[in-house]
Amino acid sequence: MDVLNDILDTLELKGALYFRTDCSAPWAIAVPDYAQAARFHLVVQGSCHVRLASGATLELNPGDLILIPGGRSHVLADSAGRHATDLETVLKDSGYDGEGALVVGRGDPQASTQLICGHFTFRAAADHPLLRALPEALVVTAAMRAREPWLDEVLRLVARRMFAEEIGSTAAVTRLSEIVFIEVLRIGVEQCEGLKRLVEAFRDRQVGRALQLIHAQPGETWTVDRLAGEVGMSRSRFAERFSALVGQGPMAYLADWRLQKALALLDRSPASSVQQVASQTGYKSPAAFSRAFTGKFGVAPSAYRRRSA
Repeated sequence: MDVLNDILDTLELKGALYFRTDCSAPWAIAVPDYAQAARFHLVVQGSCHVRLASGATLELNPGDLILIPGGRSHVLADSAGRHATDLETVLKDSGYDGEGALVVGRGDPQASTQLICGHFTFRAAADHPLLRALPEALVVTAAMRAREPWLDEVLRLVARRMFAEEIGSTAAVTRLSEIVFIEVLRIGVEQCEGLKRLVEAFRDRQVGRALQLIHAQPGETWTVDRLAGEVGMSRSRFAERFSALVGQGPMAYLADWRLQKALALLDRSPASSVQQVASQTGYKSPAAFSRAFTGKFGVAPSAYRRRSA
């Protein structure tokens, strides 16, 4: 099975669009924290200075895209050192109503910075080594796009649809953006050692096979010995290699993934009882499931379902 597809589907990756901007100097916008989200900014025209939460700075030029995982705050500006106005104030002062471009400043439109801004969200309490491996920021430059014609074409289509302002443009861009997220992850492997190791785990003949087994049958009674036997490795060698590539041991990974699947089932299968969800995710009793779920998320499964509904 496609492990990455199962991960993103279970964590409920969804693209959403903020707006496109037309910013004329001087300008600086402070984008606040947003839990369970990864923000992106695509520069269509002009340049954009980005200051990350760590204090690191980046300069984006036409065609560049930045992905900022983890919902971390950051500042977008025309140049370094600007005093930034928080996003909500900018929206209010500009009178932006959600239609067309967010216009900031009164400068020369030909010299303005045009951005397409959006974010990707994951379900509440979504967790996986993939999310933990993401760096503070991933950047895809215009030069990198030139080496990735498929991604380049998708980003060009995103820009064309966004600026067309036709019926269905926002829906099209939202769905295309989810493809962009996956492609940026793939390209970002070379920028992030944690991502590189995890992708190696997916591709590894033995660890990758073990991950396929876990994701295909999370409710199965897997043990380290059984998984090692399935992939033709000794117990100790398998556990060591799995931990080195994935970032946690096979049983810890299985336990965490079962609870992520349980979250998805509680949200998506209202007709299934808590007992059924427990059985489907490999727990021998509803009591054991409830203890594990409450210990991880701080709320009982039944209470989570009521709150989610």
